[in-house]
Order: sequence, then C-alpha cells, then structure tokens
Amino acid sequence: MSIIRLTVNGQLRSVDTEPERPLLDVLREDLGLTGTKYGCGEGQCRTCTVLMDGKPIASCVTPARMAQGKRIVTIEGLATEGRLHPVQQAFLDEDAMQCGYCTPGMIMRTVSLLESNPKPTEAQIIAGLNGNLCRCNQYVRIIAAVKRAAGYAQKNPEEASHVK
Repeated sequence: MSIIRLTVNGQLRSVDTEPERPLLDVLREDLGLTGTKYGCGEGQCRTCTVLMDGKPIASCVTPARMAQGKRIVTIEGLATEGRLHPVQQAFLDEDAMQCGYCTPGMIMRTVSLLESNPKPTEAQIIAGLNGNLCRCNQYVRIIAAVKRAAGYAQKNPEEASHVK
C-alpha cells in the first residue's frame, strides 16, 4: 500500500492504495465519484474517460500511481455553481444519450477536444471521439451535441443563449 496524492476536481486528495490499482477503482470506491463508469476494463470502450492534466485517459487501465501529483477531472467536476458545463448542457439539449452509460466518457472526451480545437469540423469531431463507444448507437445525436457545444447547431436556436 502507498499513499497516492492527487488533485481531483480541484481538491487535494490522498488515498492509501495499491499503486497498480486502476485509477477508476480509486475514483469510484475510495472517493465515491461514481459518475465515471466501468465499461470493458481494457481501455477499449473509453466509458471510463477522465481528464488527467487536461488530457483524456482510460482510467480503467491507468494505475493509481500514474495519478500521483496530477490534476484529475471527472464528470462530477465539470458543473460549476449549480450550472452544467456547456458540453453537459449540449448533450442534454440534443438528447445525446439513450442508456447514458457512455455519456460521462463522451462528455469528458468532448471537453478535451473543444479545449484543443474550439471549432472542429464534423470530421475532426468524429476523429476526436474515435474510440469512445456508444452501445446504443447515438452517434448522430452525440455529434450534434458536440456541434452545439462548439456553437454550431442546435435544435432550437432560441435555446442557444447558454452556449458560448
């Protein structure tokens, strides 16, 4: 066992755990952050995506030791002052979820994509989300949500005042 110190959603946290234990398990079981989901356990579906120092990672295959001293952002860390993050709101507005299981990973990957490329083309959106799998096949709505978050398209233009 080792003490792993990391910053999660802006708070310094310490966890006594096995260094090789998956970060996903630490987040869910030790820190109670259950928004990040377990999918395949092999890093193939990206359901478990979180941001580590701003970059999307598969937390199911990332050892806890790799998070030492890093900034981790989970789906719970996106909303501020009771308001959803614009990407979260866009996914809601576009009904870009059916079962919702992939949604946290998709949203985290989208946040990272839009931070690096605020106005991606549709091809760049598809490439940017490649590897994040949706079992319900909601890809058309997911792409629409990313476009909405980027300020391109929305179902009802009058709703767009919250999207920057």
